[in-house]
Amino acid sequence: MTDVSDEVEELLTSEPLVATLGTCVDGRPHVAPLWYRYEDGVVEIVTTGRKLSNVRENPRVALAVEKSTDGRPEWTVSIRGTATVIEDEDAFRTANSRINRKYGADEDAWTDNTLVRIEVGSASHRTYE
Repeated sequence: MTDVSDEVEELLTSEPLVATLGTCVDGRPHVAPLWYRYEDGVVEIVTTGRKLSNVRENPRVALAVEKSTDGRPEWTVSIRGTATVIEDEDAFRTANSRINRKYGADEDAWTDNTLVRIEVGSASHRTYE
């Protein structure tokens, strides 16, 4: 695990923003928006479909989070890391509940997903004036 600066941690936990997950299989990139939760150098997501199958084949991922107003960025955080699919129902329910609560959704929604944890390898950020 890489040390994540206090400033990056503050940005990642400041409010419920959508992250964009980047995966790659067979030399072809795939990006998709999703909800996330960050804590102590680990990003938790719950997902299914193409994103999940890509992570199973190639665990190296990228994640971008941006805060913007009217299309003008205020800050961005870029993360590179290694994803692990967690096949534990209790861990999934706990993570899914925390993520849904963060975004104001029913804690029991999205139960057809799978938990993925991303260990942060590197994190960078940029603020805009």
